[in-house]
Amino acid sequence: MTPLLLAPLGLAALAALIVPLLVHLRRRTEDVPLDFAAMRWLEALPRPKQRLRFDEWLLLAVRLLLVALLALLLARPAVLGWDDDSPRVLVAPGVDPAAARAAAGAEAEAYWIAPGFPAITSAPPKGPIALSSLIRQFDAELPQGAPLTILVPPVLDGVDARRLDLTRKVTWRTIAAAPGAPAEPPVPAPTLAVRYAGTEAPLRYFRAAAAAWGATEKFTAEAGDSLPPRDAVLVWLRPGPVPASVTHWVEEGGTALLASTSQLAMPAASGPLWADAAGSALVEGGPLGAGRVLRFTRPLEPAAMPDLLDPGFAAALRDLVSSPAPPPAHVAAAAAAPASTAAPYPLPPRELTAWLAVLIALAFLAERLLASRRARFAA
Repeated sequence: MTPLLLAPLGLAALAALIVPLLVHLRRRTEDVPLDFAAMRWLEALPRPKQRLRFDEWLLLAVRLLLVALLALLLARPAVLGWDDDSPRVLVAPGVDPAAARAAAGAEAEAYWIAPGFPAITSAPPKGPIALSSLIRQFDAELPQGAPLTILVPPVLDGVDARRLDLTRKVTWRTIAAAPGAPAEPPVPAPTLAVRYAGTEAPLRYFRAAAAAWGATEKFTAEAGDSLPPRDAVLVWLRPGPVPASVTHWVEEGGTALLASTSQLAMPAASGPLWADAAGSALVEGGPLGAGRVLRFTRPLEPAAMPDLLDPGFAAALRDLVSSPAPPPAHVAAAAAAPASTAAPYPLPPRELTAWLAVLIALAFLAERLLASRRARFAA
């Protein structure tokens, strides 16, 4: 444990120690001379030399101590190495609280992985939790010698794409999930809105794909050129130039899949998005404004595009037209055990201002008691 001063210039306030000294010199008890008539017949004697004299040494000492403590408070005393190295237990949301208490033990300090790290005795946190970030924060703020145990459910929510790399070797334990924990909602299938002209032959491939997704009710087909809601995928099978209304619809956030016969200047950032077994591109496309425009490179006929009859056509089409997936947020707990190669973070010194404030309050109380005691004013 190393003591130090965070603001050593505050010790300049020690110069104020002269104030109590001057006060005691000015207010010291003096004998008041009393003249009477017979004294005029006495010869004057030499005045004795005056000595520097302080009265009420205890009161003076307390006042000097009070000033010194105030100066020390301004200097912000602190210590390094005064840390609590007791074991800590972190519990991820989704773990059964009863199982977590049993695994942590009665004497361990257990906290939920949530903002503020509430105690395990409080209610389990609700809502999305940035699990990885909070674990890194707790590890960085924990003394280097303190052991850490992390209790997690079989499947973790709220993780990010970066693997956990902590400053210490942790005990990573998988605990049973809380009963009745909500299951992850299924990802909704995209809605296909087909706009065609002439033959209806290509429609059956898209209708079959929607049926394979279990979303037959999300498939519509019209011979006109009306535009669907922006959350649907527009499958434009009409040949010739693509209307400006469709381009504007895509630029505002829509996704359009065009036939090879549809004429549209593709974005400069276009590239192959779906290839066959031989590596030849089947669909190309890229971003256009806030949306995406895709286009088949071949006619939608089995002779030109055999993948239309492939059993994986529905899954490949879904991956193609679905919105880009967010970064992974769910992972098996067994595969997410943290490494321990990160460099430790230097912990800030622990300030002693609170303890010093208590001493100052006690010194001030003692000074008031000594300064106001009845004996000082006795005749």
